[in-house]
Amino acid sequence: MMTSIPRVLIAGDRSSAGKTTICIGLLSILRELGYTVQAFKVGLDYIDPGFHTLVSGRASRNLDGFIMPPEVVKETFGRACEGADMVIIEGVRGLYEGLNYNSDVGSTAQIAKILHCPTVLVVDASSITRSVAALVNGYRSFDPGVRISAVILNNLGSTRHGEKAERAVREYCGVDVIGKIPRSSDLAISMRHLGLVTAMECRTRWGEFKHVLERIQHTVEENMDISALVEIANTADALELPEPRVFQRRCARRVRIGIALDEAFNFYYPDNLDLLMQEGAELVYFSPIHDERLPEGLDALYIGGGFPEIYAAELSSNTAMLHDIQAFHDAHGVMYAECGGLMYLMGELEYNRESFGMCGLIDGRVRFRERRLVNYVEAEFTRDCILGRRGNRFRGHEFHRSEIELRNNKIRFAYRMLRGEGIYDGRDGIITDNPNCLASYSHIHGASYTDFARNLVDSASKSRNGVGAI
Repeated sequence: MMTSIPRVLIAGDRSSAGKTTICIGLLSILRELGYTVQAFKVGLDYIDPGFHTLVSGRASRNLDGFIMPPEVVKETFGRACEGADMVIIEGVRGLYEGLNYNSDVGSTAQIAKILHCPTVLVVDASSITRSVAALVNGYRSFDPGVRISAVILNNLGSTRHGEKAERAVREYCGVDVIGKIPRSSDLAISMRHLGLVTAMECRTRWGEFKHVLERIQHTVEENMDISALVEIANTADALELPEPRVFQRRCARRVRIGIALDEAFNFYYPDNLDLLMQEGAELVYFSPIHDERLPEGLDALYIGGGFPEIYAAELSSNTAMLHDIQAFHDAHGVMYAECGGLMYLMGELEYNRESFGMCGLIDGRVRFRERRLVNYVEAEFTRDCILGRRGNRFRGHEFHRSEIELRNNKIRFAYRMLRGEGIYDGRDGIITDNPNCLASYSHIHGASYTDFARNLVDSASKSRNGVGAI
Protein backbone atom coordinates (compact mmCIF):
# COMPACT_ATOMS: atom_id res chain seq x y z
CA MET A 1 0.00 0.00 0.00
CA MET A 2 1.32 3.43 -0.96
CA THR A 3 0.53 6.85 0.45
CA SER A 4 1.29 10.23 -1.08
CA ILE A 5 -0.23 12.28 1.72
CA PRO A 6 1.29 15.79 1.82
CA ARG A 7 3.65 16.05 4.76
CA VAL A 8 6.34 18.30 6.15
CA LEU A 9 8.68 17.96 9.10
CA ILE A 10 9.43 21.05 11.21
CA ALA A 11 12.95 20.61 12.61
CA GLY A 12 15.06 22.86 14.80
CA ASP A 13 18.71 23.80 14.70
CA ARG A 14 18.71 23.21 18.48
CA SER A 15 16.40 22.71 21.44
CA SER A 16 14.10 25.68 22.13
CA ALA A 17 14.45 26.99 18.57
CA GLY A 18 10.70 27.58 18.53
CA LYS A 19 9.40 24.40 16.86
CA THR A 20 6.45 23.84 19.17
CA THR A 21 5.12 27.39 18.96
CA ILE A 22 5.41 27.39 15.16
CA CYS A 23 3.78 23.96 14.86
CA ILE A 24 0.87 24.99 17.09
CA GLY A 25 0.37 28.06 14.91
CA LEU A 26 0.50 26.03 11.70
CA LEU A 27 -1.94 23.42 12.97
CA SER A 28 -4.41 26.12 13.95
CA ILE A 29 -4.07 27.96 10.62
CA LEU A 30 -4.32 24.85 8.45
CA ARG A 31 -7.36 23.59 10.35
CA GLU A 32 -9.01 26.99 9.88
CA LEU A 33 -8.24 26.76 6.15
CA GLY A 34 -10.20 23.50 6.00
CA TYR A 35 -7.42 20.93 6.15
CA THR A 36 -7.78 17.78 8.22
CA VAL A 37 -4.31 17.85 9.77
CA GLN A 38 -2.60 14.92 11.45
CA ALA A 39 0.23 15.89 13.80
CA PHE A 40 3.16 13.81 15.00
CA LYS A 41 5.98 14.39 17.46
CA VAL A 42 9.43 12.87 17.03
CA GLY A 43 10.60 11.35 20.31
CA LEU A 44 8.75 10.20 23.39
CA ASP A 45 7.52 13.53 24.74
CA TYR A 46 3.94 13.75 26.06
CA ILE A 47 3.48 17.51 26.37
CA ASP A 48 3.90 18.71 22.77
CA PRO A 49 1.54 16.05 21.35
CA GLY A 50 -1.05 17.13 23.91
CA PHE A 51 -1.02 20.63 22.44
CA HIS A 52 -1.07 19.26 18.89
CA THR A 53 -4.18 17.27 19.79
CA LEU A 54 -5.87 20.23 21.46
CA VAL A 55 -5.29 22.50 18.45
CA SER A 56 -5.73 20.06 15.55
CA GLY A 57 -8.68 18.09 16.93
CA ARG A 58 -6.95 14.78 16.16
CA ALA A 59 -4.80 12.68 18.50
CA SER A 60 -1.14 13.45 17.83
CA ARG A 61 1.17 10.41 17.79
CA ASN A 62 4.81 9.82 18.72
CA LEU A 63 7.39 8.50 16.26
CA ASP A 64 10.72 7.32 17.63
CA GLY A 65 13.48 5.49 15.80
CA PHE A 66 15.13 4.12 18.94
CA ILE A 67 12.13 2.26 20.30
CA MET A 68 10.41 1.56 16.95
CA PRO A 69 11.87 -0.32 13.99
CA PRO A 70 11.41 1.57 10.68
CA GLU A 71 8.48 -0.62 9.65
CA VAL A 72 6.66 0.17 12.90
CA VAL A 73 7.33 3.89 12.39
CA LYS A 74 5.69 3.59 8.98
CA GLU A 75 2.80 1.52 10.31
CA THR A 76 2.12 4.01 13.11
CA PHE A 77 2.31 6.87 10.62
CA GLY A 78 0.05 5.27 8.02
CA ARG A 79 -2.58 4.22 10.53
CA ALA A 80 -2.79 7.67 12.15
CA CYS A 81 -3.04 9.43 8.76
CA GLU A 82 -6.29 7.72 7.78
CA GLY A 83 -8.84 10.41 7.07
CA ALA A 84 -6.29 13.24 7.06
CA ASP A 85 -5.17 15.32 4.07
CA MET A 86 -2.11 17.03 5.57
CA VAL A 87 0.63 16.02 8.02
CA ILE A 88 2.77 18.23 10.25
CA ILE A 89 5.59 16.46 12.12
CA GLU A 90 7.39 18.30 14.92
CA GLY A 91 11.00 17.29 15.46
CA VAL A 92 12.86 16.87 18.72
CA ARG A 93 15.89 18.89 19.88
CA GLY A 94 18.30 19.71 17.05
CA LEU A 95 17.73 17.99 13.71
CA TYR A 96 20.60 15.52 14.12
CA GLU A 97 20.49 14.94 17.88
CA GLY A 98 19.77 11.33 18.77
CA LEU A 99 20.90 8.45 20.90
CA ASN A 100 24.63 8.88 20.19
CA TYR A 101 26.97 11.27 18.41
CA ASN A 102 27.89 8.73 15.72
CA SER A 103 24.47 7.65 14.38
CA ASP A 104 21.07 9.13 13.57
CA VAL A 105 19.15 6.63 15.70
CA GLY A 106 16.51 8.43 17.75
CA SER A 107 16.88 11.67 15.81
CA THR A 108 14.53 13.85 13.82
CA ALA A 109 16.72 13.21 10.76
CA GLN A 110 16.13 9.47 11.04
CA ILE A 111 12.34 9.95 10.94
CA ALA A 112 12.64 12.36 7.99
CA LYS A 113 14.48 9.68 6.02
CA ILE A 114 12.20 6.81 7.03
CA LEU A 115 9.11 8.78 5.95
CA HIS A 116 10.67 10.45 2.87
CA CYS A 117 9.63 13.75 4.35
CA PRO A 118 10.70 17.24 3.19
CA THR A 119 12.09 19.23 6.11
CA VAL A 120 11.77 22.88 7.08
CA LEU A 121 14.56 24.03 9.39
CA VAL A 122 13.70 26.48 12.17
CA VAL A 123 16.78 28.55 13.02
CA ASP A 124 17.10 30.56 16.21
CA ALA A 125 18.53 33.65 14.51
CA SER A 126 18.80 35.83 17.59
CA SER A 127 22.04 37.86 17.39
CA ILE A 128 23.23 36.36 14.06
CA THR A 129 22.74 37.30 10.38
CA ARG A 130 25.42 36.11 7.94
CA SER A 131 26.24 33.24 10.28
CA VAL A 132 22.73 31.90 9.66
CA ALA A 133 23.87 30.95 6.14
CA ALA A 134 26.87 29.04 7.47
CA LEU A 135 24.63 27.22 9.91
CA VAL A 136 22.06 26.31 7.22
CA ASN A 137 24.76 25.09 4.83
CA GLY A 138 26.22 22.95 7.57
CA TYR A 139 22.85 21.33 8.26
CA ARG A 140 22.19 20.77 4.54
CA SER A 141 25.54 19.14 3.83
CA PHE A 142 25.80 17.07 7.00
CA ASP A 143 23.46 14.32 5.75
CA PRO A 144 22.45 14.44 2.06
CA GLY A 145 19.65 11.96 2.85
CA VAL A 146 17.76 14.73 4.68
CA ARG A 147 16.01 17.11 2.27
CA ILE A 148 15.97 20.59 3.81
CA SER A 149 13.45 22.38 1.60
CA ALA A 150 13.15 25.75 3.34
CA VAL A 151 14.12 27.75 6.40
CA ILE A 152 12.14 29.63 9.06
CA LEU A 153 14.06 32.34 10.89
CA ASN A 154 12.90 32.74 14.49
CA ASN A 155 13.56 35.20 17.31
CA LEU A 156 14.36 38.10 15.00
CA GLY A 157 15.09 41.42 16.69
CA SER A 158 13.82 43.67 13.91
CA THR A 159 12.59 43.78 10.32
CA ARG A 160 16.09 44.77 9.15
CA HIS A 161 17.61 41.84 11.07
CA GLY A 162 15.26 39.45 9.27
CA GLU A 163 15.93 40.92 5.84
CA LYS A 164 19.71 40.64 6.21
CA ALA A 165 19.54 37.05 7.47
CA GLU A 166 17.15 36.09 4.67
CA ARG A 167 19.41 37.56 1.98
CA ALA A 168 22.37 35.67 3.43
CA VAL A 169 20.51 32.35 3.32
CA ARG A 170 19.29 32.89 -0.25
CA GLU A 171 22.66 34.03 -1.57
CA TYR A 172 24.88 31.44 0.11
CA CYS A 173 22.50 28.48 0.50
CA GLY A 174 20.03 28.72 -2.38
CA VAL A 175 17.17 27.89 0.00
CA ASP A 176 13.95 29.84 0.43
CA VAL A 177 13.13 31.50 3.71
CA ILE A 178 9.39 30.98 4.19
CA GLY A 179 9.11 32.53 7.64
CA LYS A 180 10.59 35.39 9.63
CA ILE A 181 9.21 35.28 13.16
CA PRO A 182 9.89 38.24 15.46
CA ARG A 183 11.08 37.80 19.00
CA SER A 184 8.10 38.09 21.36
CA SER A 185 7.46 37.17 24.97
CA ASP A 186 3.71 37.16 24.24
CA LEU A 187 3.94 33.82 22.44
CA ALA A 188 5.26 31.75 25.33
CA ILE A 189 3.11 29.04 26.85
CA SER A 190 3.98 28.89 30.55
CA MET A 191 7.03 26.80 31.38
CA ARG A 192 7.50 24.30 34.19
CA HIS A 193 10.44 22.24 35.43
CA LEU A 194 9.89 19.47 32.85
CA GLY A 195 8.71 21.74 30.04
CA LEU A 196 5.42 23.31 29.11
CA VAL A 197 2.27 23.17 31.14
CA THR A 198 0.06 20.39 29.84
CA ALA A 199 -2.78 20.68 27.37
CA MET A 200 -5.08 19.16 29.99
CA GLU A 201 -4.38 22.12 32.27
CA CYS A 202 -4.97 24.52 29.39
CA ARG A 203 -8.39 22.97 28.89
CA THR A 204 -9.27 23.93 32.44
CA ARG A 205 -8.00 27.48 31.80
CA TRP A 206 -9.25 27.69 28.24
CA GLY A 207 -9.81 31.45 28.22
CA GLU A 208 -6.18 32.15 29.12
CA PHE A 209 -4.82 29.61 26.63
CA LYS A 210 -7.16 30.78 23.86
CA HIS A 211 -5.62 34.25 23.98
CA VAL A 212 -2.10 32.79 23.72
CA LEU A 213 -3.19 30.54 20.84
CA GLU A 214 -4.73 33.48 18.99
CA ARG A 215 -1.50 35.46 19.33
CA ILE A 216 0.54 32.49 18.11
CA GLN A 217 -1.76 31.94 15.14
CA HIS A 218 -1.74 35.62 14.21
CA THR A 219 2.04 35.88 14.46
CA VAL A 220 2.68 32.76 12.37
CA GLU A 221 0.07 33.78 9.79
CA GLU A 222 1.50 37.29 9.46
CA ASN A 223 5.14 36.19 9.23
CA MET A 224 5.07 32.92 7.27
CA ASP A 225 4.22 31.97 3.72
CA ILE A 226 1.63 29.28 4.41
CA SER A 227 1.06 28.53 0.72
CA ALA A 228 4.80 27.86 0.32
CA LEU A 229 4.68 25.42 3.24
CA VAL A 230 1.75 23.59 1.63
CA GLU A 231 3.66 23.41 -1.68
CA ILE A 232 6.63 21.87 0.15
CA ALA A 233 4.36 19.32 1.81
CA ASN A 234 3.02 18.38 -1.63
CA THR A 235 6.54 17.49 -2.82
CA ALA A 236 6.77 14.53 -0.41
CA ASP A 237 7.60 11.30 -2.21
CA ALA A 238 5.17 8.40 -2.24
CA LEU A 239 5.74 6.14 0.76
CA GLU A 240 5.18 2.39 0.83
CA LEU A 241 3.40 1.31 3.99
CA PRO A 242 3.90 -2.16 5.49
CA GLU A 243 1.23 -4.70 6.27
CA PRO A 244 -0.12 -4.15 9.82
CA ARG A 245 1.97 -5.92 12.41
CA VAL A 246 1.26 -4.10 15.66
CA PHE A 247 -2.19 -2.62 15.08
CA GLN A 248 -4.19 -5.50 13.71
CA ARG A 249 -6.08 -7.88 15.99
CA ARG A 250 -9.32 -6.97 17.67
CA CYS A 251 -10.57 -8.90 20.67
CA ALA A 252 -14.06 -8.92 22.11
CA ARG A 253 -14.41 -6.69 25.16
CA ARG A 254 -13.42 -8.67 28.23
CA VAL A 255 -12.09 -6.31 30.95
CA ARG A 256 -12.64 -2.80 32.32
CA ILE A 257 -9.50 -0.76 32.97
CA GLY A 258 -9.68 2.47 34.96
CA ILE A 259 -7.46 5.22 33.51
CA ALA A 260 -6.50 8.08 35.85
CA LEU A 261 -6.97 11.23 33.79
CA ASP A 262 -6.99 14.80 35.07
CA GLU A 263 -4.67 17.78 35.58
CA ALA A 264 -2.26 15.65 37.64
CA PHE A 265 -2.18 12.50 35.47
CA ASN A 266 -2.36 12.82 31.70
CA PHE A 267 0.83 11.40 30.22
CA TYR A 268 -0.47 8.57 28.05
CA TYR A 269 0.51 7.57 24.55
CA PRO A 270 -2.70 7.37 22.48
CA ASP A 271 -1.24 4.25 20.85
CA ASN A 272 -1.05 2.55 24.27
CA LEU A 273 -4.72 3.24 24.90
CA ASP A 274 -5.65 2.06 21.40
CA LEU A 275 -3.67 -1.15 21.89
CA LEU A 276 -5.42 -1.83 25.20
CA MET A 277 -8.79 -1.50 23.47
CA GLN A 278 -7.52 -3.67 20.63
CA GLU A 279 -6.79 -6.40 23.18
CA GLY A 280 -10.30 -6.24 24.59
CA ALA A 281 -10.21 -3.52 27.25
CA GLU A 282 -13.00 -1.06 27.94
CA LEU A 283 -11.31 2.12 29.17
CA VAL A 284 -13.07 3.96 31.99
CA TYR A 285 -11.65 7.35 32.96
CA PHE A 286 -11.57 8.78 36.46
CA SER A 287 -9.92 11.66 38.31
CA PRO A 288 -7.84 11.10 41.47
CA ILE A 289 -8.29 14.83 42.13
CA HIS A 290 -12.00 15.34 41.59
CA ASP A 291 -13.68 11.93 42.03
CA GLU A 292 -14.25 10.42 45.45
CA ARG A 293 -14.67 6.84 44.28
CA LEU A 294 -13.21 4.58 41.62
CA PRO A 295 -15.64 3.59 38.85
CA GLU A 296 -17.49 0.37 39.57
CA GLY A 297 -16.54 -3.00 38.15
CA LEU A 298 -12.89 -2.29 37.35
CA ASP A 299 -10.51 -5.15 36.63
CA ALA A 300 -7.33 -3.03 36.53
CA LEU A 301 -5.99 0.48 37.15
CA TYR A 302 -3.55 2.35 34.91
CA ILE A 303 -2.12 5.51 36.52
CA GLY A 304 0.11 7.34 34.07
CA GLY A 305 2.60 10.13 34.41
CA GLY A 306 2.03 13.82 34.94
CA PHE A 307 2.58 16.43 37.62
CA PRO A 308 1.19 15.02 40.89
CA GLU A 309 3.52 17.31 42.83
CA ILE A 310 1.72 20.41 41.52
CA TYR A 311 -1.58 18.98 42.76
CA ALA A 312 -0.22 17.21 45.83
CA ALA A 313 -2.48 19.09 48.24
CA GLU A 314 -5.62 18.19 46.27
CA LEU A 315 -4.56 14.56 45.84
CA SER A 316 -3.67 14.22 49.53
CA SER A 317 -6.92 15.80 50.73
CA ASN A 318 -9.06 13.45 48.60
CA THR A 319 -8.92 10.75 51.26
CA ALA A 320 -11.95 8.90 49.89
CA MET A 321 -10.10 8.23 46.63
CA LEU A 322 -6.90 7.29 48.47
CA HIS A 323 -8.85 4.73 50.53
CA ASP A 324 -10.57 3.35 47.42
CA ILE A 325 -7.24 2.81 45.68
CA GLN A 326 -5.79 1.22 48.81
CA ALA A 327 -8.77 -1.13 49.00
CA PHE A 328 -8.41 -2.06 45.33
CA HIS A 329 -4.73 -2.80 45.95
CA ASP A 330 -5.38 -4.84 49.08
CA ALA A 331 -7.91 -6.94 47.18
CA HIS A 332 -5.05 -7.87 44.80
CA GLY A 333 -6.42 -5.76 41.97
CA VAL A 334 -4.19 -5.38 38.89
CA MET A 335 -2.45 -1.98 39.00
CA TYR A 336 0.13 -0.40 36.71
CA ALA A 337 1.65 3.02 37.50
CA GLU A 338 4.25 5.03 35.56
CA CYS A 339 6.37 7.87 36.96
CA GLY A 340 3.71 10.28 38.28
CA GLY A 341 1.61 7.22 39.07
CA LEU A 342 4.55 5.72 40.97
CA MET A 343 4.82 8.94 42.99
CA TYR A 344 1.11 8.77 43.81
CA LEU A 345 1.45 5.24 45.18
CA MET A 346 4.22 6.27 47.62
CA GLY A 347 3.73 6.93 51.32
CA GLU A 348 4.46 10.64 51.07
CA LEU A 349 5.48 13.28 48.57
CA GLU A 350 7.67 16.25 49.52
CA TYR A 351 7.47 19.33 47.33
CA ASN A 352 8.35 22.97 48.02
CA ARG A 353 9.26 22.06 51.62
CA GLU A 354 5.84 20.59 52.32
CA SER A 355 4.98 16.93 52.85
CA PHE A 356 1.78 15.34 51.57
CA GLY A 357 0.38 11.89 52.26
CA MET A 358 -0.22 9.77 49.17
CA CYS A 359 -1.67 6.27 48.72
CA GLY A 360 0.86 4.55 51.01
CA LEU A 361 1.20 1.39 48.91
CA ILE A 362 5.01 1.71 48.76
CA ASP A 363 6.90 2.42 51.97
CA GLY A 364 8.93 5.54 51.24
CA ARG A 365 8.79 9.11 50.04
CA VAL A 366 9.26 11.18 46.89
CA ARG A 367 11.65 14.12 46.96
CA PHE A 368 12.61 16.64 44.27
CA ARG A 369 16.05 17.72 43.16
CA GLU A 370 17.57 20.29 40.82
CA ARG A 371 18.81 17.68 38.35
CA ARG A 372 16.41 16.75 35.56
CA LEU A 373 16.71 13.19 34.27
CA VAL A 374 15.84 12.52 30.61
CA ASN A 375 16.96 9.15 29.25
CA TYR A 376 16.14 6.48 26.79
CA VAL A 377 15.93 3.26 28.76
CA GLU A 378 16.31 -0.41 28.00
CA ALA A 379 15.37 -2.92 30.66
CA GLU A 380 15.10 -6.65 31.23
CA PHE A 381 12.45 -8.34 33.37
CA THR A 382 14.19 -10.19 36.20
CA ARG A 383 10.97 -11.72 37.54
CA ASP A 384 7.50 -12.45 36.25
CA CYS A 385 4.98 -9.62 36.65
CA ILE A 386 1.76 -8.30 35.14
CA LEU A 387 3.58 -6.87 32.08
CA GLY A 388 6.05 -9.59 31.22
CA ARG A 389 8.02 -12.67 32.04
CA ARG A 390 11.57 -13.03 33.25
CA GLY A 391 14.00 -12.46 30.39
CA ASN A 392 11.68 -10.21 28.35
CA ARG A 393 13.14 -6.83 27.37
CA PHE A 394 11.67 -3.46 26.47
CA ARG A 395 12.78 0.00 25.42
CA GLY A 396 11.25 3.22 26.66
CA HIS A 397 12.27 6.39 28.45
CA GLU A 398 12.47 8.07 31.86
CA PHE A 399 11.70 11.74 32.33
CA HIS A 400 11.55 13.26 35.82
CA ARG A 401 13.14 15.46 38.47
CA SER A 402 12.08 13.43 41.47
CA GLU A 403 13.82 10.65 43.38
CA ILE A 404 12.45 7.82 45.46
CA GLU A 405 13.63 7.14 49.01
CA LEU A 406 12.62 3.62 50.06
CA ARG A 407 12.27 2.67 53.70
CA ASN A 408 12.04 -1.06 53.05
CA ASN A 409 15.21 -2.67 51.70
CA LYS A 410 13.31 -5.86 50.89
CA ILE A 411 11.23 -4.26 48.13
CA ARG A 412 11.12 -6.37 44.97
CA PHE A 413 12.03 -4.94 41.57
CA ALA A 414 10.84 -6.35 38.27
CA TYR A 415 13.35 -4.66 35.93
CA ARG A 416 17.13 -4.56 35.61
CA MET A 417 18.20 -1.44 33.73
CA LEU A 418 20.45 -2.12 30.76
CA ARG A 419 20.32 1.57 29.90
CA GLY A 420 19.02 4.35 32.16
CA GLU A 421 18.84 4.75 35.94
CA GLY A 422 15.48 3.48 37.15
CA ILE A 423 14.43 3.88 40.77
CA TYR A 424 17.39 2.57 42.72
CA ASP A 425 20.77 0.98 41.95
CA GLY A 426 19.93 0.19 38.34
CA ARG A 427 16.57 -1.34 39.25
CA ASP A 428 13.06 -0.27 38.35
CA GLY A 429 9.53 -1.63 38.43
CA ILE A 430 8.53 -2.02 42.08
CA ILE A 431 6.24 -4.94 42.83
CA THR A 432 4.35 -4.23 46.04
CA ASP A 433 3.05 -6.80 48.52
CA ASN A 434 0.21 -7.15 46.04
CA PRO A 435 1.98 -9.15 43.27
CA ASN A 436 -0.48 -7.67 40.75
CA CYS A 437 0.77 -4.12 41.36
CA LEU A 438 3.71 -2.73 39.35
CA ALA A 439 5.06 0.84 39.56
CA SER A 440 8.06 2.28 37.70
CA TYR A 441 9.83 5.40 36.49
CA SER A 442 10.16 3.86 33.03
CA HIS A 443 7.55 4.81 30.45
CA ILE A 444 6.67 2.06 27.98
CA HIS A 445 5.33 2.59 24.47
CA GLY A 446 3.13 -0.29 23.33
CA ALA A 447 4.27 -0.10 19.70
CA SER A 448 7.79 -0.86 20.91
CA TYR A 449 7.02 -3.48 23.55
CA THR A 450 4.06 -5.20 21.93
CA ASP A 451 3.44 -7.44 24.94
CA PHE A 452 2.53 -4.39 27.03
CA ALA A 453 -1.17 -4.22 26.18
CA ARG A 454 -1.65 -7.96 25.75
CA ASN A 455 -0.11 -8.83 29.12
CA LEU A 456 -1.90 -6.06 31.03
CA VAL A 457 -5.27 -7.10 29.62
CA ASP A 458 -4.51 -10.80 30.16
CA SER A 459 -3.53 -10.10 33.78
CA ALA A 460 -6.75 -8.15 34.33
CA SER A 461 -8.77 -10.94 32.72
CA LYS A 462 -7.19 -13.61 34.93
CA SER A 463 -7.84 -11.50 38.01
CA ARG A 464 -11.45 -11.02 36.98
CA ASN A 465 -11.90 -14.76 36.63
CA GLY A 466 -10.40 -15.44 40.06
CA VAL A 467 -7.06 -16.65 38.70
CA GLY A 468 -3.80 -15.14 39.96
CA ALA A 469 -2.59 -12.60 37.40
CA ILE A 470 1.05 -13.66 37.80
